[in-house]
Amino acid sequence: MQFSTRMQNKRWVIHPPDDRGVQLAKSLKLAPLVAQVLINRAVTDAQAGAVFLRPKLTELIGPEQMPGIEPAVRRLKQAIENKEKITVYGDYDVDGITGVSILWQILRLLGADVDYYIPHRVDEGYGLNAEAIRSLAKSGSRLLITVDCGIAALSCAEIVEQLGLELIITDHHQPEAELPKAAAIVHPALEESYPNQDSSGSMVAFKLAWAIANEFSPSRKLEPRLREFMLNATSLAAIGTVADIVDIRGENRVLTSYGLKALPQCKLCGMQALIESAGLAGKGLDSFDIGFRLAPMLNAAGRMGHARLAVELLTSDSQIRAMQIAEYLKTQNSQRQLCGRKIFKQACEMITGRGLNHPDRKSIVLASENWHTGVLGIVASRIVETFYRPTIVINAPNTTGTAQGSGRSIPGFCLLSGIRACSEHLVKFGGHKMAAGITVEVEKIDGFAAAFEAYAKQNLKDDDIVAKLHVDAVAPLSEFQRDAVSQLQMLGPFGPGNPEPLFATKGVRLASAPRKVGLKGDHLQLAITDNTNSVRCIGFGMGKFEKKLLENEFFNVAYKPQINTYNGNSNVELVLADIQFE
Repeated sequence: MQFSTRMQNKRWVIHPPDDRGVQLAKSLKLAPLVAQVLINRAVTDAQAGAVFLRPKLTELIGPEQMPGIEPAVRRLKQAIENKEKITVYGDYDVDGITGVSILWQILRLLGADVDYYIPHRVDEGYGLNAEAIRSLAKSGSRLLITVDCGIAALSCAEIVEQLGLELIITDHHQPEAELPKAAAIVHPALEESYPNQDSSGSMVAFKLAWAIANEFSPSRKLEPRLREFMLNATSLAAIGTVADIVDIRGENRVLTSYGLKALPQCKLCGMQALIESAGLAGKGLDSFDIGFRLAPMLNAAGRMGHARLAVELLTSDSQIRAMQIAEYLKTQNSQRQLCGRKIFKQACEMITGRGLNHPDRKSIVLASENWHTGVLGIVASRIVETFYRPTIVINAPNTTGTAQGSGRSIPGFCLLSGIRACSEHLVKFGGHKMAAGITVEVEKIDGFAAAFEAYAKQNLKDDDIVAKLHVDAVAPLSEFQRDAVSQLQMLGPFGPGNPEPLFATKGVRLASAPRKVGLKGDHLQLAITDNTNSVRCIGFGMGKFEKKLLENEFFNVAYKPQINTYNGNSNVELVLADIQFE
């Protein structure tokens, strides 16, 4: 049985034209369509537009403004000067991996006695755990620094104190009313006035690294070796920020924009090995390359094996070792993809077989034996794309004991709030609005699923679970000349808060017969016209529309324009997002 991410109709939500676009286009020397997209992103004047189009590293918020940074720097300086053993304890996802790599390397450059620890995703689970803390204490660690975890670790923080260690927490997950005991907590949400509440875990780690580098610099400028590393660290933090799917506006846009541009020249040999293994050497990299090529390879370490290997890659000084690890991660990622596809197919069969896709259902909670814990989040994301409901996927290895689950949400539904409302059924949980993890006793899974569905029904309307396409403008095909499409690329990097521009043209017809392409004929090539222009299109996963296109003289298309270069020739091509038939 074949399942596609296009199983349900999508509602087009079209931004209305804005008269301010004419003046903005003139002021910034942009095509009117590009100005309309800026207005849709709440960029309405020329000054803000110039900043958006050309973000500068000097626009980063100074590290001293990050809440909790001063006591953290003070304690770290003391530990470095007293030669205390420091352990950087990070999460096993890309955000945690890159943050750990940044902090470990800056501390090593400053002469610290420092190691890092990443818990095993399956054996230990997310965040601080008591056994690991005791083991680190026995090995001589005196100071633990968390990365991308720890803000909810109240009991573990007490164990740290009992063992005579000290704790610095750096995190960005939602804090509870009670905070853990720690020498310092570095977290953007501890002060409502902090401008970037959507900092990723790697961004928080980057700010702490920057602050400690400043502390050890005699003048206002960083000494050359520290400056070079911090510039390289922008690429690490950019990868973590893109991979963690935080809002790519404001400071996050500044960091990712600079970090992505600097990535091909990054002097970290592990990063170069990763780029080469992914087949991206010699190319300009964008957020798509990070999200779908590099980040999955780094994630594969934690999902299929141990994430410590990914940190070793990003901190390695050996080109040979870095290349060995990168090639291994590439293989691991291929295995992860196969595993994910298999579980996704099983999950879809369960959903349709149990009627969980019924219009009355507002959530999906699935549990099964032998589902690899490392790919649950990926499977949950694909289920959300397909069925458009908040989804939690659980690996229940036995009929008793505990099970681990991972969830993903839809816009407008805070997954963490939903899980918190059902927490009486859970051992522990944590996460964000859009992504979260749970630990649950197997015998309580059904009770949790029922409670979660009840909460979803109270907080979601029927319209909320209809997938929507947000269209930036309806325009004739003649608007999409090469210059205009090239200007659209200036709006990147793309992500939450700044999605890749999407346009629509209504009443188009075929300019040439559609043709199925791809190994299984899943994709569709065609050319369309609206009498103002003719453009070639590619529709991924749209092979099934071939017959219907031939049967309908006119139809509407939503698409993302791009410049396609093949055999030295560059032409505008439309990547179809949806087709509507009257």
